[in-house]
Amino acid sequence: MDGRRITASPRPCSGRRVVAKKRPRGGGDGFVNSVKKLQRREICSKRDRSFSMCDAQERFRNIHLQEEYDTHDPKGHCSMVLPFLKKRSKIVEIVAARDIVFALAQSGICAAFSRETNQRICFLNVSPDEVIRSLFYNKNNDSLITVSVYASDSFSSLKCRTTGIEYIRRGKPDAGFALFESESLKWPGFVEFDDVNGKVLTFSAQDSIYKVFDLKNYMMLYSISDKNVQEIKISPGIMLLIFNKASGHVPLKILSIEDGTVLKTFNHLLHRNKKVDFIEQFNEKLLVKQENENLQILDVRNSELTEVSRTEFMTPSAFIFLYENQLFLTFRNRTVAVWNFRGELVTSFEDHLLWHPDCNTNNIYITSDQDLIISYCKADSDDPLTEGNAGSINISNILTGKCLAKVKAMDGTKLDDCICGGRRCKCRKRVGASSRMTSSVTEALEDITALFYDEERNEIYTENSVVFYEGAFGMQIVQRIRTCLDETGRGYD
Repeated sequence: MDGRRITASPRPCSGRRVVAKKRPRGGGDGFVNSVKKLQRREICSKRDRSFSMCDAQERFRNIHLQEEYDTHDPKGHCSMVLPFLKKRSKIVEIVAARDIVFALAQSGICAAFSRETNQRICFLNVSPDEVIRSLFYNKNNDSLITVSVYASDSFSSLKCRTTGIEYIRRGKPDAGFALFESESLKWPGFVEFDDVNGKVLTFSAQDSIYKVFDLKNYMMLYSISDKNVQEIKISPGIMLLIFNKASGHVPLKILSIEDGTVLKTFNHLLHRNKKVDFIEQFNEKLLVKQENENLQILDVRNSELTEVSRTEFMTPSAFIFLYENQLFLTFRNRTVAVWNFRGELVTSFEDHLLWHPDCNTNNIYITSDQDLIISYCKADSDDPLTEGNAGSINISNILTGKCLAKVKAMDGTKLDDCICGGRRCKCRKRVGASSRMTSSVTEALEDITALFYDEERNEIYTENSVVFYEGAFGMQIVQRIRTCLDETGRGYD
C-alpha cells in the first residue's frame, strides 16, 4: 500500500518512492518519511532476547537534551533564492550519515550540520530555484541522493542528484552529478530507492516504461514496458507486477529483481464489486484485502490460502515488513500491532499511542536489528508529572511490546535536568559556554515533526516548532533540530 504518494511515502516492502506532483505548488509539500529508514532495513535476529532488552534499557536510560541547530537562514543561501525558501517551515525529514546530520524542511531547503563541530556545513540546494523533495543515503557508495523539482520547469518533474559525503563534509555540495537524466519523471512518474536489494526503480509516465538501476553504479539493468501494469511492489529478491483488474480477478507476475526474469504468472480471484484496499508482496506471501472482506494471505509457491476475519484485521494506514523475523507491523488509529504470516496477532504494544493520527512515519524509527521501535507518542495523560502539550519518545521491544525506555518532560524539568525519569538518577547535563540551547526539555518534546536515531552514535535527532524568544517584534517561531545524546552511559544503580 502506498499511502500519500504525492511526495515521498513509506514503501511497505522496504524502500522509498518519490512521485512527481500533479499540480505543483510553489512552496513545496510535506511528505511521509520513508520509513527511512523504516522499511529499508536489512536485519539479523538476535539469539539472546533478554540480553538485548537489558542492553536497550541501559542504552536509552540517560538520554539528555544536548544540542540545538537552526536550519533557517533569513537571507537565503544565495541572493537569487526563491522567496518561499527564505521562510521558516517545519522539518519533514532528518537523515544522519557518519558525522553529518541532514535536515530537510517542508519548503524544500536542506541543510547539513557537523556533529563534530556542531556548525552548519552548507545547504544542499545547489541552484537558486531548487526545491528538494526527498533525501536518500546510499550506503553502497557513501553518498547522499537528493530528489528535487525546479522553478525553471514549473516544478513539474523530478531530478535526482548524488553527492559524496566527503564532498559535503568539505562544504562542496555542487561537486555531485545528476542521475537518471534520460528519464522523464513527470506526474505520475516516480523514482523509488530500494536499499535492501540495492536497486532503483523509475517510472516514466510519458512512455509507460519502468526501469531498474543498480544503486552501486547507477547503471540501468533492464526495463519493463507494459501499459497494463498498474503497480509494482518490491520485496527482497523479487518484484510483484500488479496488472489492471480484470473481470473477477487481478493478473499478477513475480519477477526476479536482479534481471527481470519472470518467475511466476498467475491470477488472484477477487469479489467483482468490491474495491481493493491493498495488494502486498512479502517473499512468497501475497497479502490481499478488499473492502469489508477478510484479509487473504496466499502462499504463491503452493497456493495455500489463509484468511483473517475482517473484524480481527482491519485495513491499516501503513505497513512495515520485518524481513528475517517474518513479521509485519500495521499502523491504524495511532496504534501499532505486529502480525505473522499465519494471520496471528503477535504483539500489541503497551503505552504506545502515537502522537500523529495520520501515522506520520517521519516520527518512527526501527533499528537495523528490527528489535526496537522508537516513536513519538502521546505522553501519559494520567501522569501528574507530565507537562503541557509535550509528547514522549518511546523505545519499545517489537517482539514483546514492552516499553523499555521513555524520554519525556518531567514537572519542573529545566534544560540541564535529567529527563530519563528514574527516581535515583543523579546525572545532570553539562551545558558548555558555547552551547546554543535556548529551550526547555518540555518545549523540545512538543509537536515533533521528524525523528531519526543514529545507531552508531546512540543519538536521537528530533525537530519541532518552539518559542525562541520574545523581542521587539513579538513572538518568534523557530525551527530547530535537537539532539538527545546518551552522555553519561550507565548512570543508574
